[in-house]
Amino acid sequence: MSRGVWYRYRDLLPLTDATPLISLGEGDTPLVRSRYLAVEVGCKELYYKLEGCNPTGSFKDRGMVVAVAKALESGSTAIICASTGNTSASAAAYGAHSGLRTIVLVPRGSVATGKLAQAIAHGAQVLTVDGNFDQALELVRALSATYPITLVNSLNPHRLQGQKTAAFEIVDDLGGAPDYLFIPVGNAGNITAYWMGFCQYHELGKSPNRPAMMGFQAAGAAPLVRGAPISEPQTIATAIRIGKPANWQGAVAARDESGGAIDAVTDEEILAAYKLMASREGIFCEPASAACVAGLLKCARGGVDFRSKRVVCVITGTGLKEPELAVRHAGVPLQNVSRDLGEVERALRLAVPLFRER
Repeated sequence: MSRGVWYRYRDLLPLTDATPLISLGEGDTPLVRSRYLAVEVGCKELYYKLEGCNPTGSFKDRGMVVAVAKALESGSTAIICASTGNTSASAAAYGAHSGLRTIVLVPRGSVATGKLAQAIAHGAQVLTVDGNFDQALELVRALSATYPITLVNSLNPHRLQGQKTAAFEIVDDLGGAPDYLFIPVGNAGNITAYWMGFCQYHELGKSPNRPAMMGFQAAGAAPLVRGAPISEPQTIATAIRIGKPANWQGAVAARDESGGAIDAVTDEEILAAYKLMASREGIFCEPASAACVAGLLKCARGGVDFRSKRVVCVITGTGLKEPELAVRHAGVPLQNVSRDLGEVERALRLAVPLFRER
C-alpha cells in the first residue's frame, strides 16, 4: 500500500513538526522493463517510469503534495497556478483534499479535455486566459505576490522537492542510477528535480553513479534548444507547449553537470512514438511523455551506442488525459457489425474450424 512520498522519504523532504502529512497515495509508481523498444534501439536495459499511475494521472502529484502541505503549514487558505493541464488537475485534487480554495488559469482552447475536466470536477475555480501558458504564469505570479494566495507552479521550491523523489525510486528499484535518463521538457521543473534527486542520492552513497540527463522538447516549443524564449510555442504535445521555461537555469545545469543533452523532436516523431508505445509496449501515454521516447529513437538513429547501457524513459502522464487525440490518430477504424456470428467472423477474418457444427 502506497502511503505517499512524505512517508517514504520524510527524512529527505522539508518536513517539520508542523507539516501536515497529507497524501492521495502519490509516488511508488512502476518501473516497467521494455520488451520491444529495447531491442529496436539496442539497449542493454530499457525501463519506463510510469508516472501516469499517480492519483491524478501525472508526475505533478509528487510535487503538489509537498507544495500543498507546506501551504497548509504556513496558514494559507488558497492556492493558485497557471497550467497546460496536468498542474491544474493536481492542484485541484490536492486543494480539494486539503480544504483549500484552488484557482487555476489556463490558456483558452489549449488544454486537453481530460485535464480540464479533472480541475472542474475537483471544484477549482478555472479561468481561461486569452493567451498562452507563459502569459498565464505571469498573471498568477502577480496575483500571488499581491494577495495571500500560495503559488504552486514549479517556481515553488517545494514542488521540486517532491518531484525529486521519482529519482530516489528509480535508484531504489535498480540498485543504482541508470546510465541515461530520457525526460520530456516543458517548464523544465521535472528535469531539474530529477537531477536534484540523483545528486542527493549520489552524495548519500545510495548510488555509485549519476545519469546523463537527456531532455527533449517539441520542435515548435523548444526555447532551450534555440537558446531564446518563443513567444508563440506550437506543438501537439500540449503539456510541454511552453515558450519560456520557469526552470530554465535548472535544466541547463542538469544538462551540463550530467554530460547530457537537451534536444528537440518534431510532432511527427512524437506521434510515431506515442503510437508505438501503445501498440507495441502496451503503455498508453500522453503525447508529451512520448517526446522522450522519440528522443531515444532519434539518438539511436544518430548513432548513439546503447548496447552496454541502462536507460530509463520518464512517462510523465497517462494517455487518458487526451482521449480525443488517441481516437483521432489511432489508425484503426471502428467497425460496426450485426449480431450475426458469421458477419463477426468475416470482419475478424477468422477461418471456420472444420469441427464446428452448423
